[in-house]
Amino acid sequence: MKIYLHAVGQRMPAWVTQGYEDYAKRLKGECTLVLKEVAPGKRGKNAPLARVIEDEGTRLLDSLPKNPFVVALDVKGKPWSTPELAEHMQRWMQQGQDVSLLVGGPDGLSQACVQRAQTRWSLSALTFPHPLVRVILAEQLFRAYSVLKNHPYHREG
Repeated sequence: MKIYLHAVGQRMPAWVTQGYEDYAKRLKGECTLVLKEVAPGKRGKNAPLARVIEDEGTRLLDSLPKNPFVVALDVKGKPWSTPELAEHMQRWMQQGQDVSLLVGGPDGLSQACVQRAQTRWSLSALTFPHPLVRVILAEQLFRAYSVLKNHPYHREG
């Protein structure tokens, strides 16, 4: 199974790229993580924000592989614990369907992205810097996968 991380934004700081890649490379074999970056919209004082978000959403949806299970990362989504994420991953692997995680730009996801998603997931009620979300997602996916494989990385306690 492939998990695609579709994220608005390019040219991330080195620490983001390094952090993401460190966890992504740990996911190998039956579960791999693939980053699909899309260009952010042009923001400025005269740019209509709704149009920027809509354009970013179009690019995100255009980057989807054929027939994935789509998860929108959304502050209004359901928060998942690590064991709950592991349960979702187990189901995804059993279904044999690739998964696409949609991460919007600094102003969030378009309504079209939210509507396309089969589920919405909230990482936290906290607001994270947009680039940090990639690192958090990669780490949490590896952590949940380690739970499924009885790897000692994750400890309950």
